[in-house]
Amino acid sequence: MQSEPDAGRFAEILLVEDNPDDEQLTIEALKDAHITNSVHVVRDGAAALEFLIPQSGQRTTALKVVLLDIKLPKVDGLEVLRQMRAHPATANTPVVLLTSSAEERDIHRGYELKANSYIVKPVDFVQFARAVEDIGAYWALLNKPPLRHHAGKAPAAVT
Repeated sequence: MQSEPDAGRFAEILLVEDNPDDEQLTIEALKDAHITNSVHVVRDGAAALEFLIPQSGQRTTALKVVLLDIKLPKVDGLEVLRQMRAHPATANTPVVLLTSSAEERDIHRGYELKANSYIVKPVDFVQFARAVEDIGAYWALLNKPPLRHHAGKAPAAVT
């Protein structure tokens, strides 16, 4: 976890989690899986939006994945996702909804808002750690996103 004010600029994984125990378990599971990507943590939806969509301009780095809880203080996770998808800088950022909600309406709404994945947090510690390891391995190591380019401009053609 990074705690310095500018540390988030270099984060590759954003964890949006208000439960300190789930935060710690997630970070430990990523470490145990040898996923060395830098992780930045915010604890409510308003802080997530501030981090993801800064008022002063675009983020300086592309996140590999956002691990987003749904039940958050200030702004719920589904609203965070809605605003991310509406903003050009975050419209294609991979988002995994990692939540305790198994409600069908939450699952449906998450996919309607274009979540990349919806995972119900296992109650069992070992299963939770395994789920986080799998998420981290796929999104931070295996997934190949398109190259980022400036809004409205296509990447230069290769000749």
